[in-house]
Amino acid sequence: MLIRPATIEDIAGIALLVQRYWEYESVEGFDRPRIETLLGALLAEPDRGACWVAETEGRLCGYLLATFQFSLEHGGSMAEIDELFVSWEMRSLGVGALLLGRAEGELAQRGLVRLQLQVGVANERARNFYSRH
Repeated sequence: MLIRPATIEDIAGIALLVQRYWEYESVEGFDRPRIETLLGALLAEPDRGACWVAETEGRLCGYLLATFQFSLEHGGSMAEIDELFVSWEMRSLGVGALLLGRAEGELAQRGLVRLQLQVGVANERARNFYSRH
């Protein structure tokens, strides 16, 4: 399992995972060209956010996307996990924990002072995951 920063070459693979994630979460409005354009813009402007991917046997099986903002209250730049998704066949194998750990480490190295996220109240599995980590 390789966890690494996403590159422009990963956009199509990430978009496929985004589609699967949005279907699972019943998020409407998936538009592949729009998603690929937005991912390209994010990767081209590292001050806006970052994305990491999980890769196994040459294919992407997960991603974590975080966006940046400034907070006076928290004392500087911080990040919010916008999306974290691991493909079904790779769940419960530690992939999400690896993605989260890599993101936390790299964000701290960049000087970000806080990492936050929003999770649906009914998403017990995600709430348990984040509580453990």
